[in-house]
Amino acid sequence: MADARWFALRYGTYSKPLLRLFGSGPERSGIAVGATDVAVEMGRLFSGRAPAASIASARALDDRVISRGVHGWRSDWLVNGAGDGLVEVIFDPPMRARVTGVPVRVRRLRVSVDEPAAVVASLRPNARE
Repeated sequence: MADARWFALRYGTYSKPLLRLFGSGPERSGIAVGATDVAVEMGRLFSGRAPAASIASARALDDRVISRGVHGWRSDWLVNGAGDGLVEVIFDPPMRARVTGVPVRVRRLRVSVDEPAAVVASLRPNARE
């Protein structure tokens, strides 16, 4: 995705070195938003890609979470290095992703990012045209 805009995932003070041990530190993680595709990476732990047209909604969340890393059940996934800065993206149809190499489908993705408002704005259809 050469034409994509890159957004960094947010990491906390303690989660950054821990997630680096798993090959998923900030230098290998982020969201790439292109005109036709969206990709989300968290190093070796999570990799997903979807057509931009499959984004049903995107919004910043005020929620805070305690856990860090990649967690999910069925099609609801959390990918985060920090407990705040969360953005929720709903995919319809679901995004195809891999969690530690295992294929999953993601309908709801919550991800921690440094710039939640900018990520949400870039995911709107008219922002990608």
